[in-house]
Amino acid sequence: MSELLFAAVGLNHNHIYGQVNCLLRAGARLVAFHEEDDGLAAEFSATYADVPRTASLQEILENRSIGLITSAAIPARRAELAISAMRHGKDLLVDKPAMVSFDQLKAVRAVQAETAQIFSVLYSEHFESRATVRAGQLVAAGAIGEVVHTAGLGPHRLRRETRPDWFFRRAEYGGILTDIASHQCEQFLFFTGSDKARVLSASIGNHANADRPELQDSGDIHLTTGKATGTVHVDWFTPDGMPTWGDGRLFIIGTTGAIEIRKAVDLAGRPGGDHLFLTDRQGVQHVDCSKLELPFGRQFLADIRDRTQTAMPQERCFAAMELALTAQQMAESKQERY
Repeated sequence: MSELLFAAVGLNHNHIYGQVNCLLRAGARLVAFHEEDDGLAAEFSATYADVPRTASLQEILENRSIGLITSAAIPARRAELAISAMRHGKDLLVDKPAMVSFDQLKAVRAVQAETAQIFSVLYSEHFESRATVRAGQLVAAGAIGEVVHTAGLGPHRLRRETRPDWFFRRAEYGGILTDIASHQCEQFLFFTGSDKARVLSASIGNHANADRPELQDSGDIHLTTGKATGTVHVDWFTPDGMPTWGDGRLFIIGTTGAIEIRKAVDLAGRPGGDHLFLTDRQGVQHVDCSKLELPFGRQFLADIRDRTQTAMPQERCFAAMELALTAQQMAESKQERY
């Protein structure tokens, strides 16, 4: 296979830099980008100085040499872009959330099935977290037996003064469970080895941002596969004293052991992130995962070449978003009743 050429379209969230760098590390080449906002375009050009900015999206869609588009556009606009790109014969790697409504999910599913293009989401709290990758290897090797429960915590720093207006509009960002909690939904499916699950309960709140009534700053989900259960808590309450964006944690409970992941910071004082703690029949150990390879980019490019699904099965990609959307709808319906 010749070198994979890709383009970036929609730079509204700075996750686009993680997506681009993931693909560059794997050996793909960024050959163009399109962004209507001059400020965002200038910032992107300062980082990737040799990459031309196209005047229109159509230039990229009609360029047959470009096989992949990556996007961190405003969440409500990602589905429309994905549909256009797939119908032009291009694969997609987007930021989460991949879509903000069931109608968008249905439409993207249909076009993906129709075109057989790859539609994927770079769930960075899994695929860009070395400790989470290592946990997956340990679970697959049977280190903690059968997984029976996961608990995912996703606290984030709000940084209100830096956020664009769309970030505070429910119709555009999709709600906190659609947005942040899609990470935890994907990890629940992954660690339980499932391609479907059910939402048992969900709730949302706005506890500290009354002047931004459409912002949801806290959310919770309770999940089940029928055999395993999971809980999720996400919020925008990371205090300024925290040295990173948030103390993201994942607990994985198995029949013979347990794993705790401290993704970004270890409050006990160990430097850096990517800390894993394994408890099993032999004892307790701390595993520094900071040097582990991140395989997603390499696997994703191989999937594009071989038309396989090794980086993330297509169904799990959609199922994670379906869970997040279901939880969001359930939580908002409950909130309306009260």
